[in-house]
Formats: sequence, structure tokens, C-alpha cells
Amino acid sequence: QVKKQCDQKLLIRMKTKCVPCSLNLDTPCPAGYTKITNGTGTPDCRYYLEIKTHTLSFPGCRHRCVKEFEQPECCQGHWGPDCMGE
Repeated sequence: QVKKQCDQKLLIRMKTKCVPCSLNLDTPCPAGYTKITNGTGTPDCRYYLEIKTHTLSFPGCRHRCVKEFEQPECCQGHWGPDCMGE
């Protein structure tokens, strides 16, 4: 039995929206993603508040999230939707 399908594992990374650090403790990752930061997250962003004619910028926090994704792929020497070949 020759292996025809060699799926590739992909890691998709994303960051949540930047919010005040004090409000970021309970920020969830999107469905299917796993949170890889703890507590208030990473303080590496700025969020903006609009007050009448001014926009104020404040340091904020966000969480990093990852999702493992298997991309179907044929092994070398095989092709097509059913990975036929050779």
C-alpha cells in the first residue's frame, strides 16, 4: 500500500483587537483558535478613542491566537483530487 496523501499541517496565527489591557483578560480568540498568551496579553499595540474633534491614542493589549489546519496534499508522484498517479 503506497501512501498517496501527504497532508501539510499549517499553523495560522492571528491577534485579537487592541483594547485597554485591563479589559483584555477575558478576550476570547475566534472559534477554532487557541489562545497562546496569558493574563492581559501582549502590550504591543495602540487603540484609539474619538472625543468630539480629537482622536486620542492609548497603549493597549491584545492576545495571540493559533489554529492548526491540515491542508490536503498529494505525496510526490501523485496528483489530482484522489491523489492518483504513477
